[in-house]
Amino acid sequence: MSTHSKTFPTWAFFSLAANGLLMLAIALVLLRKYDWSMASPVIHSAAATRLLDSKPSDSVPELGPRHLLNYQQWVELLGREADVVARQQPKHLTILAGDSLSLWFPSEILPPERTWLNQGISGETSKGLLNRLALFDKTEPEMIFVMIGINDLIRGITDETILANQELIIRYLRRSHPRSKIVVQSILPHSAESVTWEGRDRLLAIPNPRIRELNERLRAIAKEENVIFLDLYPLFADTDGNLKTELSTDGLHLNPQGYFVWRNALLVLNQLVLEPVAVK
Repeated sequence: MSTHSKTFPTWAFFSLAANGLLMLAIALVLLRKYDWSMASPVIHSAAATRLLDSKPSDSVPELGPRHLLNYQQWVELLGREADVVARQQPKHLTILAGDSLSLWFPSEILPPERTWLNQGISGETSKGLLNRLALFDKTEPEMIFVMIGINDLIRGITDETILANQELIIRYLRRSHPRSKIVVQSILPHSAESVTWEGRDRLLAIPNPRIRELNERLRAIAKEENVIFLDLYPLFADTDGNLKTELSTDGLHLNPQGYFVWRNALLVLNQLVLEPVAVK
């Protein structure tokens, strides 16, 4: 939360004109870093969400009563939401599966023309995600985006266990959703000494070079399993390989500008990879 860093001008996140430059920069990074192997909290919208036409706001996402739920209650809620989607069978269904980074993705800036089902849980680990993938077995998504692993590292889980769980996640999704495109996303860096998150000491015990190496091994697994690997690390890293402070609230979680970077990467991925495949 593996590759070398790439710096983008700060002002690129604050104007529409510069947003176009950012899209171009992301496209260049993806073209250089992307591995071209692939397989043939909430329902954010009953229809596709729309992009914001202006710069990202500074407002903080609200989860409302979800903060009052324990883990099992949260799992049950996500299961009910997935059941609703399974009955409706919306077109262009896309699932976000992961931890708080996916959970907090602002619904209003998710790429348009899709129906999004958010299956993120705050504090989730790779084992936890693996154990609840069956919640959306009955859905028929076009795409499933997975980002998981940073909480494993924070809890002291070994790289080997994380990678083994990631491989099992990929294999489960391929078996349960053979027609879906599976996109495994890299773990993002943290902001090192600039971290202000409450678990700062635990985060600082995880060197960002370790995360980069873990991502490279995850890339290899994705290639072996014939799914898409989306390396977001270089889009979020500064020249030292740490999470850019201007993209984060506390050195671990993303702010609205950070989510715009992620959103744009998803748009570019769709335009460069997924749409051409669909045409074929």
